[in-house]
Amino acid sequence: MPAKSKPNVIVFFTDQQRWDTTGLHGNPMGLTPNFDRLAAEGTHVFNCSTCQPVCGPARASLQTGMYASNTGVPTNGCVPDPARKGLAHYFNAAGYDTGYIGKWHLSDRRQVVPENHRMGYRYWLASNALEFTSNAYATKMYDNEGKPVRLPGYRVDALTDAAVRYIDRQSRRADPFFLFLSYIEPHFQNHTDSYPAPFGYEEMCRRNLWIPPDLQALGGSTFQHLAGYYGMCKRLDEALGRIFEALISLEMEEDTIILFTSDHGCHFKTRNGEYKRSCHDSSVRIPTFLHGAGLTGGGRLTRQVSLVDLPPTLLDAAGLDVPPQMEGHSIMPLVRGEESNRPDEALIQISESHCGRALRTGRWKYGVSAPDADPGDVHAARYEESCLYDLQSDPYELCNLIGEDPHKKVCENLRSRLIERMIRAGEPEPEIVPHGGRRTGQRRVDPREVDSPNPYQSCKTIPEEVE
Repeated sequence: MPAKSKPNVIVFFTDQQRWDTTGLHGNPMGLTPNFDRLAAEGTHVFNCSTCQPVCGPARASLQTGMYASNTGVPTNGCVPDPARKGLAHYFNAAGYDTGYIGKWHLSDRRQVVPENHRMGYRYWLASNALEFTSNAYATKMYDNEGKPVRLPGYRVDALTDAAVRYIDRQSRRADPFFLFLSYIEPHFQNHTDSYPAPFGYEEMCRRNLWIPPDLQALGGSTFQHLAGYYGMCKRLDEALGRIFEALISLEMEEDTIILFTSDHGCHFKTRNGEYKRSCHDSSVRIPTFLHGAGLTGGGRLTRQVSLVDLPPTLLDAAGLDVPPQMEGHSIMPLVRGEESNRPDEALIQISESHCGRALRTGRWKYGVSAPDADPGDVHAARYEESCLYDLQSDPYELCNLIGEDPHKKVCENLRSRLIERMIRAGEPEPEIVPHGGRRTGQRRVDPREVDSPNPYQSCKTIPEEVE
């Protein structure tokens, strides 16, 4: 095998995968032994949130390290601003061979992605909207020349086979490679509104079905879809194992960085009429780890990390300069145990279902929406408070505290922090209208508790006269 001066990089990217499908996040069904092992050996990004719970906007952010409001992709069906460089451009410039396999969803075409929409990737085997050009057992993508390529097997396996072939070819070359492997699973199959798992997997998962508390309480399409969804997640984990085993067999596992992440989660029609596009953790919290050169032994990072932080992290981990236009921040200082002044919070932008914004901190989820804006608007001038959840006492966000008098000071604190984050993301300073409120007799919450790591550590009843 030729010696390589820089580490290889693989992004293992799933579509619509909840964080709690993994064993490390409490799922008891044993769906993800490979994720659990590699995350435990590497750096487990425990609190990772998407910056936009919609396919295209999230993907644009992951390619550019910028918020969707600045990429030219605020909704699906948009093409990134051609002036925006992406990960492939930076890895190309550093002497990497770059490849993309799978679902793209950053073009205005349904099938073939024109070369000028591919953001610099040199090897190409993809479809813009893979859910429209394939079924679970009928995979069709397009090569560099736009010619259709049909691949046998279950769709996860078809993409994995293509990735293993790519890795094998690259193992005999001197240049390092950057491979972005983008699955559609566990996204639903659009024209049937179903979650088609491999044969036998849905039945297997249904016999031992664990239902997260939010889905137990709210229902939605859970009982129709969850078992198939879990079956897809199980096969994805098997694919992850196959990729890592290929690296072992080629003696590349120590010199290859793997990033596992997803574009957003899935709430099974419990928060709106479909599966995402809300600020709840079921929609925004995603399973994420990094493994390999410089990242093995990083432990569990509990600080808030955003999807926009992952592109600069990959460049930093590979020893490349992070361009100043990236709005995310590398987490490598956290991995190295260095002091960091980064705030423990993540900004979330929401489009298509409504124009909204949210802030996730170590303890709170605070959300606002713009009732006068079009859901496709990039941003709005005026928002209204819509939700507040205490993630320590209510991790599955079943009790909305917005408008409760005891939490007004918490909302004031989070409101100012959200406005500051929006401005830093290049948005015009908005007006956020406080919720009308209602008295409940609940304990008042001190603003100093906003990021308390332990809900009882600094809890004390605030005297009635303190407003």
